Amino acid sequence: MLTVTTFVFSPIAENTYILHNESGDCIIVDPGCYFGNERRELSDTISQNGWRPKYLLNTHCHLDHVFGNKFVSETYDLIPHIHEGEKPVLEYAPAAALKWGMPFENYKGPLEFLEEGDLVKLGDDVLKVLFAPGHSPAHICFYCEADGFVMGGDVLFRNSIGRTDLPGGNHDLLIQKIKDVMYVLPDETIVYPGHGEKTTIGYEKRN
Repeated sequence: MLTVTTFVFSPIAENTYILHNESGDCIIVDPGCYFGNERRELSDTISQNGWRPKYLLNTHCHLDHVFGNKFVSETYDLIPHIHEGEKPVLEYAPAAALKWGMPFENYKGPLEFLEEGDLVKLGDDVLKVLFAPGHSPAHICFYCEADGFVMGGDVLFRNSIGRTDLPGGNHDLLIQKIKDVMYVLPDETIVYPGHGEKTTIGYEKRN
């Protein structure tokens, strides 16, 4: 069973997640820790609980979701796992950050690429990769069927959806992917979004 721990990092209020199982292994999703105290909060939580990070996953590579990639990679010897179509977004992130007045040192090492349908396994726990572009060119989500949740990134929020006015965004495509990829999940599925409070598939379909 995977348990979800949530952090809200940076002035952009991005949700960073740690998924851990009973054995103490864990996955870090979208590390948005920008300030030193945020990086310490993330690492202190991991060390205090005795968790062992095994994966670094990015739903997409907009600046607020990759601020902490370099720190997490260097601290835990992890390679970011992204969709290959997000590589240009990752490379552009520092330039985008300057426009926000938030310079940062980007991760520049090797990458592991995930595709639709791939499985990320943490012991007996499994995350399935869902492909849901529109907010960004190759956005992916991570669905845990056994525990009834999806790490939705910036696809679907409570009472809202991801913005589509950034480079590579496509509003019509995002709407279609929400219908074809997210709304086919069980209504009780919990959505852990990239910003704001969690929601459920059923709630968003109704509202």
